[in-house]
Amino acid sequence: MRRILFVALLLGAQVSAASAYERVKAVFVNPGKTGEVFWELVSTTMRAAGRQLDIDVEILNSERNRRNMIDLGMGVVTRSTPPDYLIIVNEEAAVTPVIEAANAAGIKTFLLSNAFAGAEADRYGRPRTVLRHWIGSLTPDMHAAGTRMTRALVEAGMTQKRFGADGKLHLLALGGDELTPNSIARTAGFTSFIEDRPDVVVDRLLFANWNAVEAETLTDRYLRWAHRTGIRPSGIWAANDPMALGAIKAIEANDLAAGRDIDVVGLNWSPDAIAQVAAGRMILTDGGHFLSGGWAIVMLRDHANGCDFAETRADQTFPLASIDRSNLADLADRIDGRRFDDIRFGQFLAGSSNQCGRYDFSLPALLRAWHPSPR
Repeated sequence: MRRILFVALLLGAQVSAASAYERVKAVFVNPGKTGEVFWELVSTTMRAAGRQLDIDVEILNSERNRRNMIDLGMGVVTRSTPPDYLIIVNEEAAVTPVIEAANAAGIKTFLLSNAFAGAEADRYGRPRTVLRHWIGSLTPDMHAAGTRMTRALVEAGMTQKRFGADGKLHLLALGGDELTPNSIARTAGFTSFIEDRPDVVVDRLLFANWNAVEAETLTDRYLRWAHRTGIRPSGIWAANDPMALGAIKAIEANDLAAGRDIDVVGLNWSPDAIAQVAAGRMILTDGGHFLSGGWAIVMLRDHANGCDFAETRADQTFPLASIDRSNLADLADRIDGRRFDDIRFGQFLAGSSNQCGRYDFSLPALLRAWHPSPR
């Protein structure tokens, strides 16, 4: 009887602790299409964190349509009962009018993945200055990811001695676009590493618009040109996984083997790319930034609890990491199975350790908090 009573009290305490937070609501205007893997993963991690941290998360999909994104955002701003928080992605500065309207309406707005850049960054400055209700932003460290990918590609080429007749490594780089801050940062990470390597030649830096089909076409043209001119390609750097996968198709169509004749790197932690890493056709896929959905909810939970992340910086970045053959076993099944409810998001709350604004969203911290439950 005592044991039963103890278990009942313990369960009651756990329920009480889980519901101790004031329940709040957040609306996320997702820029992606329905079925678009990356943005679906962002939404999935956001919902998982919301379930654990007493935040009701509503997702509105923009279907990759700027007009939709603005209309959905404005619809949230003009609701008779607005949410406590609006989470929005300022892709290509498309939703600046929504952010301004939310600020005028007094709705706390959080920018995810892309914050202000260029002239807008100069105009609005830091969060809570010009736009008082823009409370913060969370962006991935894409420059470091681009550099890490390049280093791995160059080191693999050196190890395999894939030198051209000139004694140098020859690379193709496939960027995403020339406008968005995240794309610019990834490409800058690539070029900054190459600048200090006179033994590496970038034969082409092309932009494939994040698209596997365009990447396949551009890679095919490059490989045919390299064959005609007697150049030996060493590696292909792709700013996301779909482009990496498109490049692999082109490599195979030219009677070459990815991982044997040419190395490939990508970014996104997509299940398809992880499978290519396992098969040896990709060196790595960098990423983890779809977890930004969960990290945003952690930061908003702290904010709602009075542990404000602005005590360090309101505009925060978080690190990405590579999945390669060395850590494949730790991550592949969890990501492929989308087992994000197994992540103990409460372990990342800064308020739990009275370290407001100090977050560890690194891969080691993630693995410590990710406890797969029996299936």
